[in-house]
Amino acid sequence: MSTIDPNSFLRDLFKAGLDAANPRLAVPGFLPPYPKGRTIVIGAGKAAAAMAKAVEENWDAPLDGLVVTRYDHDMPEGEKCTRIEVVEASHPVPDAAGREAARRIYEKVQGLNQDDLVLCLISGGGSSLLALPAEGVSLEDKQAINKALLKSGANIIEMNTVRKHLSAIKGGQLAAAAAPAQVVSLLISDVPGDDPDVIASGPTVPDPTTFADTRAILEKYDIVPSPAVAQHIAQDENDTPKPGNPCFDNCSVHMISRPQDSLVAAAKLSKEKGITPVVLGDTIEGEAREVAKVMAGIARQVATYGQPAQAPCVLLSGGETTVTVRGNGRGGRNAEFLLALAVELDGAADIYALACDTDGIDGSEDNAGAILRPDTLARAKQVGTSAKARLANNDGYGFFEAIGDLIITGPTRTNVNDFRAILVLPKG
Repeated sequence: MSTIDPNSFLRDLFKAGLDAANPRLAVPGFLPPYPKGRTIVIGAGKAAAAMAKAVEENWDAPLDGLVVTRYDHDMPEGEKCTRIEVVEASHPVPDAAGREAARRIYEKVQGLNQDDLVLCLISGGGSSLLALPAEGVSLEDKQAINKALLKSGANIIEMNTVRKHLSAIKGGQLAAAAAPAQVVSLLISDVPGDDPDVIASGPTVPDPTTFADTRAILEKYDIVPSPAVAQHIAQDENDTPKPGNPCFDNCSVHMISRPQDSLVAAAKLSKEKGITPVVLGDTIEGEAREVAKVMAGIARQVATYGQPAQAPCVLLSGGETTVTVRGNGRGGRNAEFLLALAVELDGAADIYALACDTDGIDGSEDNAGAILRPDTLARAKQVGTSAKARLANNDGYGFFEAIGDLIITGPTRTNVNDFRAILVLPKG
């Protein structure tokens, strides 16, 4: 191993992970043959604009389309789509722009026949962006439930189970509206396990979850629904379309990019630089601060005993942690993870870490994540801030902002969930 700069090394690994999830590289290989009839391109998610651009660049036949992405996630000037309309809306709490975009998408796929093709571009974030409430449910109802779920500590599977059952378009209902047209869905996964019915709440795939599951999740987290929501989720006979429903007979799904792909790319680069990669998994879930305790223990085991690998090594992981909000600070789950890791490591020498959301937005802040160094706590003390106090207030953003260690990339226009790398160097 040649001498490396830990900061640059960790950032290079993150970039390798992002490059592996670039929609403009992933989409072309999965495009279907041109249909006899019309081609309608629809989509939702943080990668929707980049996916739509990739379709335009590789589709020489006529098409019509509309996709919705998060605010500020459209392509840069000079690279914007010219044939597919891109609309921006709110995430993670839906708004009227998302409702209107979802309504228009729903209308676009109606009245088609079996010679027509619906090309559906789905990526993480699409659940909030496809904000078409079910009959009797208002946008304000959906907003209130979303806000409560985000603060509750519920995981992404639980959140999307609820979202499906408050929607007129998610949980396979978009495929039902498009039938009998051919529906080809290209998915970029941001969820542990890469389940198509969880990604963006599965608008074009069968929904194995139920209204009963929805009621149980709200009860689990002590979330009291409005009367309209309570009435809607009590109607078991009107549940979303399930596996075996004929509306899915002409549907196909292709997973074009996964969290594991990014970890593999980072591991490859690490090997090339002479540092042993240890991939701990792409489905790591749980409270961010609890996951940090486990990761700190593994890093110490490497440093002390050379297990599961001798230093220098880098521990790579993905997935989606959660944060149960108890304070009023700023910060997403990656900043919270790193802040808890800093407390656990307590200035341990020769251990560095990076944690970032691959969409470039950690929670609702302007940073992708942050970086942790052996001297992080010492530098924080110099500027008069306390890691433990900031952690108690869920203020990871404020902590790393104070010491200048936020990582700000801007929107990456992809989304394969969290990327974590912990570098353990030989002592001294």
